[in-house]
Amino acid sequence: MATVTVRIYDSKQQAIVDLRPIRPGEVSMYVCGPTVQSSPHIGHVRSAVAYDVWRRWLEHRGNRVTFVRNVTDIDDKVLVNAVDEPWWALAYRIELEFTAAYRAVGVLAPTYEPRATASVPEMHALIALLIERGHAYPALDGSADVYFDVRSWPRYGALTRQSIDRMEPAADADPRGKRDPRDFALWKARKRDEPASASWESPWGTGRPGWHIECSAMARKYLGDAFDIHGGGLDLRFPHHENELAQSTAAGLGFASVWSHNGLVNVDGEKMSKSLGNSIFAADLLASVRPIVARYFLVASHYRSTIDLRTAGGSLEGGSLAEAEAAFGRIESMLERARRVGELPERTVPDAFGAAMDDDLSTPQAVAALHETTRAANAALDAGDEAAALARAGEAIAMLRVLGLDPADAVWHSGSSGTSGAEQSAALASLVETLLAERRQARAAKDFAASDRIRDALAAAGILVEDGRDTTTWSIA
Repeated sequence: MATVTVRIYDSKQQAIVDLRPIRPGEVSMYVCGPTVQSSPHIGHVRSAVAYDVWRRWLEHRGNRVTFVRNVTDIDDKVLVNAVDEPWWALAYRIELEFTAAYRAVGVLAPTYEPRATASVPEMHALIALLIERGHAYPALDGSADVYFDVRSWPRYGALTRQSIDRMEPAADADPRGKRDPRDFALWKARKRDEPASASWESPWGTGRPGWHIECSAMARKYLGDAFDIHGGGLDLRFPHHENELAQSTAAGLGFASVWSHNGLVNVDGEKMSKSLGNSIFAADLLASVRPIVARYFLVASHYRSTIDLRTAGGSLEGGSLAEAEAAFGRIESMLERARRVGELPERTVPDAFGAAMDDDLSTPQAVAALHETTRAANAALDAGDEAAALARAGEAIAMLRVLGLDPADAVWHSGSSGTSGAEQSAALASLVETLLAERRQARAAKDFAASDRIRDALAAAGILVEDGRDTTTWSIA
């Protein structure tokens, strides 16, 4: 049982609070996973790494962690993007890309990873409970839509501290069926142009779940009516997490004790966006730097901060990632020197490291302690003090393991990540084929700069692309 108090920033209270698990020694976490409508970008990877480090640290402090990360496999965007394939095929293909990206940077598999489509009955039950309690209603226009009545719940807006009258209308459905334009959809009637396979029967008619009810139902299914931490990206605070909180508490559930949000990623000082063409996809990141260095780069910043990824004139092979490669290389070099002297002893993490991690996962200070230990080990090696050098190197390994950055971990070595060769090949093929599809679209749009960027990123990763008259093939160079 954990005896050390870990402190965490609660977005709802807007304060750092003591983490007091509902069940002492056990921590239950629900983290919003991807909507599998397009390829993962660095922001998705950053969020996954942030909560992976939280999980590892809580386990290091003696807690048993139940970690749930969902997959939103039915959503407006999934249906819109499924142009040349069934929606469920797109969802599964993109899910594989996310899984491959997470695994590449050493993110542990969740305890449970439910898909939204597997919890529709639980969504029905929660919607029915909200109707029974007077907080939801069938659409006024006679459709199969069901809406949450925001005016019925006085605490609506508590997470983001907004008043209802200052909120923008919910844009998730036709407002003609709503009592208030801010009411949001719990159940969405099937539209004529949507495939029959993307709808389910319900007490209110054929349709599919709204986005927000999915997470409330899955969290309840796998963690119970109340759990410890709800995590996700800062961009999810409103409306998604605000609506989750409202519908869950209005249904009488305790829901999350702490709301945690990780910061976003900018590129050269600007927010990533399609219009700017500066999105950094996971495949681009992993083609430009070793996966362990990509993880180090993401871990070195505080999880709540905004990371600014600086490029070298648009190239990922310079700037921030080059600095991360150099910094992590100094740690690796010290470990190599120490291992030539003798076997590294098992050590605990230094007090400074532990204090930083206990204080809202302050990884910048924790990484500073790691580098200070690295310098001390090198100084001891230079002085011929082998015992001190090995002790400091052992402490460095203890810190690296907690951060998921131990260079000796099997995940960083080809063919030893715990998956079969067939699984690894399938994951690689999925990533490459997606990039090639994006390249074909760029070429069709005469965006040859984007086409060349994708080809160069693949080449840097050792993937040879050959354009034929009608087809494009690829192979490992």
